[in-house]
Amino acid sequence: MAPQDETLPPQITARLKLERPGFTLDVDLRLPGRGVTALFGPSGCGKTTCLRAIAGLARAQPGRVEVNGEVWQDDALRVWRATHERALGYVFQEASLFDHLSVRGNIGYGLRRTPAARRKVALEQAVELLGIGPLMDRKPHALSGGERQRVAMARALATSPRLLLMDEPLAALDAQRKAEVLPYLERLHRTLDIPVLYVSHSIDEVARLAGHMVLMQAGRVQAQGSTHELIVRLDLPLAHGDAAATVIDGEVLGHDPDDHVTTVAFAGRRLLLVSPVARAAGEPIRLRVQARDVSLALTEPAHTSILNVLPATVAQVAEDSPGQLMVALDLGPTRLLARITQRSAQALALAPGKAVFAQVKGIAIVN
Repeated sequence: MAPQDETLPPQITARLKLERPGFTLDVDLRLPGRGVTALFGPSGCGKTTCLRAIAGLARAQPGRVEVNGEVWQDDALRVWRATHERALGYVFQEASLFDHLSVRGNIGYGLRRTPAARRKVALEQAVELLGIGPLMDRKPHALSGGERQRVAMARALATSPRLLLMDEPLAALDAQRKAEVLPYLERLHRTLDIPVLYVSHSIDEVARLAGHMVLMQAGRVQAQGSTHELIVRLDLPLAHGDAAATVIDGEVLGHDPDDHVTTVAFAGRRLLLVSPVARAAGEPIRLRVQARDVSLALTEPAHTSILNVLPATVAQVAEDSPGQLMVALDLGPTRLLARITQRSAQALALAPGKAVFAQVKGIAIVN
């Protein structure tokens, strides 16, 4: 096999067609070979089937899968690698640990599957990144749901995969356990240069973790591209309804411990948000601003309790629901959504190109 041209960006491609009674998966994916890509869509749209086909657990015919220059399937060339021959790690919705083995034994199982020459993730590194050092001698029955999932992730990483597949790994956890695991996922993705395909139907998880996403519907790709761009496109369903939001990547400028307000820089602008957790200056941070928490004004408000007043330009206005509109706003290179009433839009005479001020409560920004 010819090595990947290092002048080209790493890429994952998958052309897959797989038929089941009453359902057909037919996708052509071109994904970045680094970072986290989310497969997102409603239940039954084909996310898990797509993941299983990439893993070789389900046979797409015809199909072609290439991961950063390594061909795992190419029906035209009669190339097929079985799942155990693909350098992948798979984390399922349920942790599926070996009950008779300790945490150490479960992770060691993954390590033993990997030839020494191909090991890129040390056991100690996986343990440290996922914070499971104190759990190493426990059996799975003595772990919480969140702890089990972190062990399952460590076991998958121990195989030094070229690709990590995660099939709704947080879906079986309650809100508290999800909040426990998410920071570890963020840490993994920042630290390890392993591409991740992450299946989810939770837009909160996608917005927090993924830099790229594939929006699926009925076995087809509705759209694929940057998460930042897709979730604010008014021609797509993500930019409508109560969950519509904008994702902003910024950098912490400072934190005031007296009133717990963190200042974040993004695209030449600043946001103030209430954060009980102090963050160090220079730390990267991802924020989520929900459209329902953004209000608009034609003149800059004075003597207001709103911490963030941002000059913006109306880019697009679209119907959202009866009596409500979604307004796309440009803040330099950043696009922000505001969900307002039709009456307010008429009173402000909103139209593309109009200058406005977007108001965002510091307490409403999610990070």
